[in-house]
Amino acid sequence: MLDSKKGTVFVILAGIFITNAVVAELIGGKLIYVGSAVMSIGILPWPVVFVTTDLINEYFGQKGVRKLSLITAALIAYTFIVLFLAMQIPAVNGEKLVTDEQFNGVFGQSMWIIVGSITAFLISQLIDVTIFHFFKKKTGNKMIWLRSTGSTVISQLFDSFIVLGIAFWMTGKMDTRTFILSAFTGYSVKLIIAILMTPFIYLGHYLIEKYIHSK
Repeated sequence: MLDSKKGTVFVILAGIFITNAVVAELIGGKLIYVGSAVMSIGILPWPVVFVTTDLINEYFGQKGVRKLSLITAALIAYTFIVLFLAMQIPAVNGEKLVTDEQFNGVFGQSMWIIVGSITAFLISQLIDVTIFHFFKKKTGNKMIWLRSTGSTVISQLFDSFIVLGIAFWMTGKMDTRTFILSAFTGYSVKLIIAILMTPFIYLGHYLIEKYIHSK
């Protein structure tokens, strides 16, 4: 019965994790202003991924996170393939219909975001899970906020620079100064949101514990 409940928890967390990761890729081509700096709007769903990563880490360990990360990377790659094929098929011409130029303008950039994100995602997840379990060994079941925030602080620094570097700097859409400023801006926004979402990690722990141990 306990294993069945843990299996249900894993499916729910995996669904939230994968959905937010894929959505982040699809909307990542849109840049917004944060003060005078620009930032990809695809950053916004990632704090939810951070929370679910930490909860999966907590209950299913490094093996669970790594397995889910590989599955998610494969699904992101599948999204890339579907988008590429969709862009090759001519659209119907007509008023108020989406044209090839409009479709390709949105999802063409998303494909570069996906390439950068798959690379950044796998690297940052590997770093995240390693640091998370380092802190967990040191603190046991205490100080959940430390292992959650500590792993995010380091892993997302790599993630922020790798994604923008591949998707915007290497493609010539950003100069070096804008790239560095945007990467630090996105990194700062992710950290602030991640810190603000710390109570949700404790809430998640409470709800999962209550569900798993209920009769």
